[in-house]
Amino acid sequence: MSRENLELKRWWIAAGAIVMQMCLGSVYAWSVFKKPLMGSHGWSEFETQLTFMISIGMIGLAAAFGGILVDKKGPRFVATLGGVLFGAGTLLAGYASQIGNVYLMYLGFGVLAGLGNGFGYVTPIATLIRWFPDKRGLVTGLAVMGFGAGAFFIGKLAPGMIGSFSVDAAAPDAQGVAMTFYVLGGIFLVLVTASAQLYKNPPKGWLPEGFVQSTKTTSAADSFDLGRSLRTPQWWMLWGMLFLNVSAGIGLLSQLSPMAQGVVAKRDGTTDVALLAAAGGTILAIASIFNGLGRLFWAAVSDKIGRKAVFAIMFLTQGALYVLLPEIANVTVFTVIACYLLACYGGGFATMPAFAADSFGPGHIGRVYGTMLTAWGAAGVAGPMIFALEALKGKSLYVAAGLLGLGLLLALVYRRPTMKKEA
Repeated sequence: MSRENLELKRWWIAAGAIVMQMCLGSVYAWSVFKKPLMGSHGWSEFETQLTFMISIGMIGLAAAFGGILVDKKGPRFVATLGGVLFGAGTLLAGYASQIGNVYLMYLGFGVLAGLGNGFGYVTPIATLIRWFPDKRGLVTGLAVMGFGAGAFFIGKLAPGMIGSFSVDAAAPDAQGVAMTFYVLGGIFLVLVTASAQLYKNPPKGWLPEGFVQSTKTTSAADSFDLGRSLRTPQWWMLWGMLFLNVSAGIGLLSQLSPMAQGVVAKRDGTTDVALLAAAGGTILAIASIFNGLGRLFWAAVSDKIGRKAVFAIMFLTQGALYVLLPEIANVTVFTVIACYLLACYGGGFATMPAFAADSFGPGHIGRVYGTMLTAWGAAGVAGPMIFALEALKGKSLYVAAGLLGLGLLLALVYRRPTMKKEA
């Protein structure tokens, strides 16, 4: 294949990655389903939230295993498997809502869709890092921007879909949730598996025309394998930074719609469930735009000022805003802060793949970064739990600020590892 065709090929892969990630990012709109499910089935806050926690936990585990599979079986196989599991799990979630079985919801949306999401998430990132050594931050940011954008579309569309499929639009019910999951599951099954067919690794040794390897990053030839990476403190520091940023952000995201509804209710003095659900969904949708835009923005900025500097800025500013957020009663100010916090949350996801590739090289990035995504899975349990536990009610935002402070310390002391020959 000519150099021109390879250049076109890599941008087609990037386009497919955006479509795939938009579908997978719908998991972040879980909060719009929570109240209808709780009201229809009598499920508790923790029971309902556990579905989301299982899903994120499975994403992290599947991403780690999927990263290994990408290096062994190739990206097309792994991404196709992810699409089938994600679509099937979403369809099963619809049936779980229809019959009111919370354990089936755990299996469908939690386990199966989570596994599919993890396989699908890691594949385009590992593939694009190899195709775009010249635009590493920008292209991973562009791809995972789609993940954030997916929550915007679902946050905006799902409340209306649930209402239109419900017996009474003013009182969203299990039937409305079930039909919404059925429709979305069918769409995901088609789009994710179709996008997967575009994926392919570049020819061995291929580099974009005119590209010169930076001395501040690790080259493909000097890449650390997974075993050697795990023996460095830097890998664990990056794992910790990702875990801390995600824990704070995903905890907020899991409760953003109910929190927004509380601010709106105080302003308007209303208890109308449908009105508050729509308002919460709108704020979630707006903030989710910035979850996506932040991924592109911070990743592009990291190409200019460095990955370490970006993480330090994000940790510092987020920590301050989490402390201020409990005092905010103005809906507009609340929305602006939520938008920035989700922009930083998404920015961490977009910047870390390039951070890992700069530190450990692109040669084994599927394994190295895929395993690092176990931090996402762990944070998917820790973050929502911090925000859901009764013992931490009223204190969760301060706990999140503390986690971000620890992340700032890790970012400030981080230094890139150097290759040492082993005996």
